[in-house]
Amino acid sequence: MANGRPEAGPRCIAIVGPFQSGKTSLLEAILERTGTIERAGRAANGNMVGDASAEARAHAMSVEPNLATVKFLDETFTFIDCPGSVEFAHDMRMALPVCDAAVVVCEADDRKIPALELVLRELEEADIPRFLFINKIDTATRRIRETLVALQKASRTPLLLRQIPIWKDGIAVGFIDLALERAFIYREHAPSEVVELPDGELPREKEARFSMLERLADHDDSLMEDLISEIEPPKDRVFEDLARELRERQVVPVLIGSAERGNGVTRLLKALRHEAPRLPETLARLGVASDGPPLAQVVKSLHTAHGGKLSIARVLRGRFKEGDGVIGSRGSETRIAGLLSLLGSQTSRIPEAKEGETVGFARLDTVATGECFAAGRTRPSAIVSIAPPEPVYAFALKVKDRKDDVRLTSALQKIVEEDPALVIEQRPELGEMRLLGQGEMHLRVAVERLQSRFQVGVETAKPKVGYCETIRQPAAARGRHKKQTGGHGQFGDVALEVRPLPRGEGVIFEDKITGGVVPRQYIPSVEAGMRDYIKRGPLGFPVVDIAVTLTDGSYHSVDSSDAAFQMAAKIAMAEALPKGKPVLLEPILAVEITIPSEAMSKASGLVTARRGQILGYDSRPGWEGWDVLNAMIPEAEIGDLIVELRSATAGVGTFSTRFDHMAELTGRPAELVMASQKAAPAH
Repeated sequence: MANGRPEAGPRCIAIVGPFQSGKTSLLEAILERTGTIERAGRAANGNMVGDASAEARAHAMSVEPNLATVKFLDETFTFIDCPGSVEFAHDMRMALPVCDAAVVVCEADDRKIPALELVLRELEEADIPRFLFINKIDTATRRIRETLVALQKASRTPLLLRQIPIWKDGIAVGFIDLALERAFIYREHAPSEVVELPDGELPREKEARFSMLERLADHDDSLMEDLISEIEPPKDRVFEDLARELRERQVVPVLIGSAERGNGVTRLLKALRHEAPRLPETLARLGVASDGPPLAQVVKSLHTAHGGKLSIARVLRGRFKEGDGVIGSRGSETRIAGLLSLLGSQTSRIPEAKEGETVGFARLDTVATGECFAAGRTRPSAIVSIAPPEPVYAFALKVKDRKDDVRLTSALQKIVEEDPALVIEQRPELGEMRLLGQGEMHLRVAVERLQSRFQVGVETAKPKVGYCETIRQPAAARGRHKKQTGGHGQFGDVALEVRPLPRGEGVIFEDKITGGVVPRQYIPSVEAGMRDYIKRGPLGFPVVDIAVTLTDGSYHSVDSSDAAFQMAAKIAMAEALPKGKPVLLEPILAVEITIPSEAMSKASGLVTARRGQILGYDSRPGWEGWDVLNAMIPEAEIGDLIVELRSATAGVGTFSTRFDHMAELTGRPAELVMASQKAAPAH
């Protein structure tokens, strides 16, 4: 009991924001302020509760969600600190639906506004109530109103300034809470101290408070009447409006502070406690009934070195206990092997998972990330469906030790289950396996996990390009295979004509035999021999877009066979194709590049530098200040496009591709490709 009322159910809050905005530092500050840990860690010291994995510490960045449950006054909160890098954004997408609200950590930095817009758009589309926390206020150099105008460009929902900084010698030393009408002075790693409103601050406070009330009055006619009549509204009603308009997604409250110093954290926690929605409102948003069998949604899967699979899930309804049988929304049944509470990488066993809690479920091997599951044997309906993003970068993988081949396949399946934004692709025609994802760092971290978690070492390489070849002019040749080996010999004789076809027509085989010079039963063998040969033509690549016609031949009643006619066809093809002036073909991709408008010239330069052809550009529908550039780019030039594109757009540019056509490649580029092919071993 607290204040005469029972403890409220746990709430789940996402901490999101652009890369390096200070999200994990904010989680540390929250843990310290709530007494969950004695002292906040620092990224530079490698002692934070979050980002505890070897990969996160090696790269000094979040590479997977960090979870921590805290008690603040009479409330329990689970915070999910989501990675800020766009390469790991899918982890955020999987967690958001079950969160009651989000805290968006940002900075007063114009360069990061496009990245902030990406994060806010995800929240808007998921319909998540959200607070904006302007971090690093201690190093800010411009007025908060100017900052708010700049940040508003990133949000389609009005931003509502709740606090203004108190400045001293150009440094923010505290803040005025506009709802409370109180002034606070920051203290290092401690709650702020209430002070008298500093001299000269009253006009600023009155102006900022009136602006806040005006914004609230946009959705409250009674409040608007009070403002027009110059009647001071009661504080209780102001707080009620703040809570209601947040929950109805009519405003985004803006608070300020410094996560590194622990400033502004208590007011943020109090705002979450009083204003953030609770589980019943989240269930209504998700369309989930409040009654029924216990139900949970998986937001992340982890494969631990010794404990097996751990599914991190929020309990949306009822309670779960160890040993309970559950069924997933895809129909698979399994049993809960254990329940764990999480504090970063630390876990502790718990007897049950209660409604609203976000905990680890051990060994739900058949339940996937993003899937829901229910107790009993009645299959639940899926709650949300979140498609993974299209890959934009790829590695070719090869095990360092051949004995790890089988283990690699198993480890990759687990890696992809943990992170559905990763894709495994087999390309047997190129003799390689590919790992695809959202960028170079995304794939590097996956490869490091293969080694650290599963002890599978791999080598990475640039993926091969699916070059082909064709001919430019018709040609003909005769192929005769004759061999006497004692007993039955081998005899096959065919005449073939080849001619080029338009791009994309494939390979056609025609039979124009008359008079039975090649018996019917051997004609399929001729086609089989031809198709086997064109897997690797005279230039060393698969042959496409040709028509092959069988025009003549002969046979031997005893020595002819399927194998003999296959060999004869290969001999004829080996002679005919070089006469047809073979030419190399390279795959051309249709590419759609999405970028902030000011980066259009840089993006255009990247396309032309990659032998690309710009088809045109237009504004991005529904995204003010963003453009879409359409182009044709050779597959061979796509490789590191995403790396340079993100470098040119402060990390927010992206693209999608689809195969469009094969085009002739000649001159020096073709010579280099063919020389490389000759040097490579055949697969």
